[in-house]
Amino acid sequence: MDPRSLMQTVLSGNNRPFGVRLWDGTQLSPIPADGVPVLVVAHEHGAGAFSPPTEEKIAEAFLEGDLEVEGDLVDFIERVSSWPGPETIPAATLAAGLVAEVGARAGGLLRAASRHTIARDDAVVRGHYDVGNDFYRLFLDEQMIYSCAYWTQGVDRLDVAQAAKLELICRKLELRSGLRFLDVGCGWGALITHATRMHGVHATGISLSDAQIEVARERMRSVLPAGTAPDIRHQDYRLLPADEQWDAMASVGMMEHVGRDHLDVYFSSLVRHLVPGGLLLNHAIAETGTTLKTIPWLTRTHGGFIQQEIFPDSDLPPLDLVIGAAQRSGFEVLDVEAFRPFYVRTLTEWLGRLERRFPEAVQLVGKRRARAWRLYLASTAITFKLGRTTVAQVLLQKRNGGSMRVLDRLVWYRDLVARS
Repeated sequence: MDPRSLMQTVLSGNNRPFGVRLWDGTQLSPIPADGVPVLVVAHEHGAGAFSPPTEEKIAEAFLEGDLEVEGDLVDFIERVSSWPGPETIPAATLAAGLVAEVGARAGGLLRAASRHTIARDDAVVRGHYDVGNDFYRLFLDEQMIYSCAYWTQGVDRLDVAQAAKLELICRKLELRSGLRFLDVGCGWGALITHATRMHGVHATGISLSDAQIEVARERMRSVLPAGTAPDIRHQDYRLLPADEQWDAMASVGMMEHVGRDHLDVYFSSLVRHLVPGGLLLNHAIAETGTTLKTIPWLTRTHGGFIQQEIFPDSDLPPLDLVIGAAQRSGFEVLDVEAFRPFYVRTLTEWLGRLERRFPEAVQLVGKRRARAWRLYLASTAITFKLGRTTVAQVLLQKRNGGSMRVLDRLVWYRDLVARS
């Protein structure tokens, strides 16, 4: 089937809620109203992404510029997710896609066996974060916090919402002067810097990204007494020295790199380094258990676009698996707070910032990678909006020897913005 006929077969239909324009300017029926986003098939070979349509092929065509979107990208993806999909897919095309999907699943099982070794995790994390601090500065807040912000009522700035999140974590952990505090996956050092400056803790940060560590050390020097060396290490959580213990720990946006099959190792590794009764605040994205797909009519053949282009080996275990592993490892669950609406807003804020500085992003990382991040932020916002994923803070206490705690949640939220 020639490219034009393929596009007319796959993308025609009165129920399609977005526009389609082909490489020669032809618009496929129905013609959209003003303001409705339009999928532009910029080249004939862009039609190959629909033969048959898969998540990976369509994403690849977008990254290469064979597919473009005119209009709001988040709105476009949300409309695509609500569409039932093509009424007709040519039989030969569909058969070829099924063969490819079976082969890809077999390959995925083989690849899964090699994931989450210490060496591989180190390489994967460095590959994601060492893309460059200047790139992340384009769209993150001033403190470079790469996790969901806390949008309290009346807050309209990302910097304020992120600072509120840091303070909320410190309050949940009951941080105070003199406590030993470990940040597992400390990023660019925002949390340990805040906890040191505002609560007087003795902070340790660990990360696998040297680019992040460099910034984190510089920031910690600004809040430590002159001549004091920051305790920030390039270290895997599984290799913490056996004789070291902390009073409190946080793991923010790090568990996504652990893998659901390694949750017991993860929590067991952390609990042994907590004092009896010590607290862990685990903040991470999780699947919600729904079978809903972001775009129901697309199949995946190689683990999905985000696995291929953004977060290799990432895994978002549902909360029941997370909590079960934590309890088996010696933790008691004290509190669970879901932030799903907050992440929709955080992601759209990041996307807007990236789009406003997109030429700079292209200069720093190249057009393909910049387009990949734009697609990643927009599509992830929709996964949270649809309820496929959530993000939750789980407050845990090491069981053995710890006294019972009565949580005062009113204290957590009182004057949170003013304090942060």
